Amino acid sequence: MSKILVTGGAGFIGSNLCEALLERGDKVVCLDNFSTGHIENINPLLERFPDRFSLIVGDIRNLSDCQTAVSGADYVLHEAALGSVPRSIKDPATTNAVNISGFLNMLIAARDAKVKRFIFAASSSTYGDSTTLPKVEDVIGRPLSPYAITKYVNELYADVFAKTYGIEYIGLRYFNVFGRRQDPNGAYAAVIPLFVKKLINHEQPTINGTGDYSRDFTYIDNVVKMNLLAMQTDNPQAVNQIYNTACGERTTLNTLFGYLKKYLSEYDSKISDIQPVYGPNRQGDIPHSLASIEKAKKLLGYEPKFFFKEGLREATAWYWTSGSSLQTTDNGQQIIGR
Repeated sequence: MSKILVTGGAGFIGSNLCEALLERGDKVVCLDNFSTGHIENINPLLERFPDRFSLIVGDIRNLSDCQTAVSGADYVLHEAALGSVPRSIKDPATTNAVNISGFLNMLIAARDAKVKRFIFAASSSTYGDSTTLPKVEDVIGRPLSPYAITKYVNELYADVFAKTYGIEYIGLRYFNVFGRRQDPNGAYAAVIPLFVKKLINHEQPTINGTGDYSRDFTYIDNVVKMNLLAMQTDNPQAVNQIYNTACGERTTLNTLFGYLKKYLSEYDSKISDIQPVYGPNRQGDIPHSLASIEKAKKLLGYEPKFFFKEGLREATAWYWTSGSSLQTTDNGQQIIGR
C-alpha cells in the first residue's frame, strides 16, 4: 500500500484517479480548493474508504497547504490546475498564478518531502502552432494561449528540478479527455459534456467553425491507466520524460456530433432530429490534434483501454443514467436523478 497525494482530487480527472487508487488498496489524500472540483465527486469515496481516503481543503497557491498535503506521501499525482484556453485568455493572471506558481509550490513541497515520483498533468496545448501530425513529444511549436504557456512552463520546471534536485517526474500530455464526472455546466465546459447537455435538453449545440477541426478525444480510463503506469514503472529510461496520453486517432467535431446523436437517440428518439448551429472559431484553438503514442507504448507498455467510439458510448450512458443535472423540464427546471 502506497500513500498517494492527488491534487485537484475532487475534479473530473482527479476523482477518477482517487477512485482507481483506492480500489487497488492505496491510501489517498485529496487536496482541492473546489474552484472547479465538486465535493459530490468524492463524497462516495469518503464514505466507502474512511480509513484510507482523506480530504484536505487547500490551495496550491499556498506553499504551506502543499507541504501539509504532501507530508508522508510516496507519490504525487498533480492534477490541480485551471484549464480552458478561453479562460486563460480572459484571465491570464489567475491562470498563471495557479498553473505556474501553484505548480512550483507543489514541486518544492514534493522535493522537500522526498517523494518517490512526481507525476503531473501536462497538456497537448503545448504543441501550439506546430502543424506536424501526429504530434510527437520532442517536436512542439509556439504556444497559442496563456494556458498553453503555463503547461509548457510546468514541463520546463519539472525538468530543472530533476536535474538540480534529483526529483523523479513523469509528465502526461493529456489530449481532450472526456468521460464520467466531466462537468457539463459553467462557461468553460468541455465540448463533449456541453454537447450532451444540449442534446438531452433538445437544444442545438454550437460548433465552433465549420466542424472540420479534429481532436484526439481520450476516454478517462486511458488517462487513469497512464497515471498508474507512470507511477508503477521501474524502467529507468521511462522516468523524467513527457508522454502523450491519448488514443492515437482523431475525430472531427462534425463526426463527434453525429456519434453523440446516434448514441443518445437510443434513449430519446427526438434527439435524432437535432441539428447543430455553427459559430466562429475560438481564439487560441489549434485546427487539428493527433497524438503519437509510440513512446508511451515503448517505455511504459501503454495500450489504450478504450478507443473513441467505445469511450463515447460509455460516457453517454453514464450521463444518461447517472442522475447528473443535465435534463430540464418545459419550465426550465432541472431534473436530478433521472
